[in-house]
Amino acid sequence: MNLIALVPALPLLSATALMVTTGRLPRRLVAWLGAGSVGLAALCTALVAAAYGDAGGPYTVHLWTWFAVGGLEPGIAFYVDGLALVMMSVITGVGFLIHLYSIEFMGEDASFSRYFAYMNLFVGAMLILVMADNLLLLYLGWEGVGLCSYLLVGFWYRDPANGAAARKAFVVTRVGDTAMILGLFLLFTQLHTLQIQPLMAAAADEWAGGGWLPTLAALLLLGGAVGKSAQLPLHTWLPDAMAGPTPVSALIHAATMVTAGVYLIARTHTLFLLSPAALGAVAWIGVLTLLLAACAALAQRDIKRILAYSTISQIGYMFLALGVGAFAPGVFHLVTHAFFKALLFLAAGAIIHCLHHEHDIFRMGGLRTRLPLVFWVFLIGAAALAALPFTAGFYSKDAILLSAWEADPWLWTGGLLGALLTGIYSFRLIFVVFFGEATHEPDRRPGWKMALPLSLLALLSLTGGAISLPLAPAFPVSTGHAVNHTVEYIGIAVPLLGLGIAYLFFLGRQLPVDALAGRGVGARLRRFWQRGWGFDTLYQVLWVTPYRALAHLLRGEPVDALYNLLAALCRQGHRGLAALQTGALRWYATTLTFALVVVIAIVLRGAM
Repeated sequence: MNLIALVPALPLLSATALMVTTGRLPRRLVAWLGAGSVGLAALCTALVAAAYGDAGGPYTVHLWTWFAVGGLEPGIAFYVDGLALVMMSVITGVGFLIHLYSIEFMGEDASFSRYFAYMNLFVGAMLILVMADNLLLLYLGWEGVGLCSYLLVGFWYRDPANGAAARKAFVVTRVGDTAMILGLFLLFTQLHTLQIQPLMAAAADEWAGGGWLPTLAALLLLGGAVGKSAQLPLHTWLPDAMAGPTPVSALIHAATMVTAGVYLIARTHTLFLLSPAALGAVAWIGVLTLLLAACAALAQRDIKRILAYSTISQIGYMFLALGVGAFAPGVFHLVTHAFFKALLFLAAGAIIHCLHHEHDIFRMGGLRTRLPLVFWVFLIGAAALAALPFTAGFYSKDAILLSAWEADPWLWTGGLLGALLTGIYSFRLIFVVFFGEATHEPDRRPGWKMALPLSLLALLSLTGGAISLPLAPAFPVSTGHAVNHTVEYIGIAVPLLGLGIAYLFFLGRQLPVDALAGRGVGARLRRFWQRGWGFDTLYQVLWVTPYRALAHLLRGEPVDALYNLLAALCRQGHRGLAALQTGALRWYATTLTFALVVVIAIVLRGAM
């Protein structure tokens, strides 16, 4: 279908136009191009989804062969099944709302056109990633979103801290990307294809007996997923990535890019099913990450860093689901998370936008009456994040916890503890930011371009649990188990308990939070969690400082002398040629005649 090719082409064409014009277009036209291209891509996706529902089968669209070398012939081709459609819908649908919001949020920024060029390029790269019919094209999109993350995190590059955050995100995710490309090399050398569907069929056929090859291949792909989705131990880049504009955080670091690792595992689930060890690693990485990040979120003061650690924690739930074989619930949580986390980030952006760029939640307060729309949508987003009953997050997280109980009660216990902590830090945000005494008076109110996306995302965060996803053909069909109602009731009660604890600590003040976290062991633990469990310090000692010391030591190594000599010769040649430019016409005529004589002599000598 021609519409399938249009879906990634529209944002990529808009990005190209905005880059070529380098900010010379009127802002109104930039806004139409930036948001309109993603909106049209969302419309095309909806039409493809409607046709898919009627036809009931996957589409493959082959545009051209990328290259042909040594038996490897990857195509620029797209494979659209239920899983791809779900991802396309999230990327274009939520992406359009974020682009619309950005028109107002970034309206006064001098680099308005550059912002939309980067955002459109990201959407195009992400669409290529999820629509690719082969792993090499998927890897192209994978690296594309990594590049866009670097550009957007460091968007306000004049601040050195933003540049440092962008470099950190780029370098840390490269670690995972290196593991992933090694996995692709292994898969091609052993199975002789990178076409996803034939590759999975070949893996199931040749590696049916298990062994170390499927485990190694799966673990290498897991390394890529861990880096891109900010899971242990490569999670440290995401909190610092909040240096970018808030809509960037909503799109890249909440709704789409950080879920790329979840998509990769779901897309290659056949390979992971051949290795119980790799699948178990996915589950335990997920549960450990969700607990670590939830604890860190409890101790943060910056509203965006709280949401960043929350994102890491919620992706941990998705990994937990994938690791216990609950692929459909994991993808379902990806979708609901895109709704409520994009909502929370955009609502946080509205608060920051209206409060003179304030980020500290303890310098807010009392915003319930001053920003009523933001309060209500934030409350809905927090309720969905905490998985309170009848919100979208409740249905997806409840399915994950039930699957974890069936697989391993210890995994379920970890997920349940994470749900308790999520309820506490979600409503800590609500009670601190929107209740109590006001410390800042908003200097503006959100306009319709911000209010409309917030309202639609709030509606989806409430009703998204009723969405039926076309995932049954993509994943193994569950044989079905009797629902353990006791486990289900506990899963419902725990987030409500977290809400109650948050009330007692941060609103009713019946429990002395300052006494517990302000001195002694409590204070040390709070600082430890606030520093992200010390991972940055650990990596600084283990990797960054030794690397810089080695680079300083080798700065004058002998091999550099050769390259310095070449550079010196080039500079000298440049000076010599520049000296010939005297401006004297007679000199130019003489040298031209001399050169002509030399050329004629060479030609005549060759003809003899």
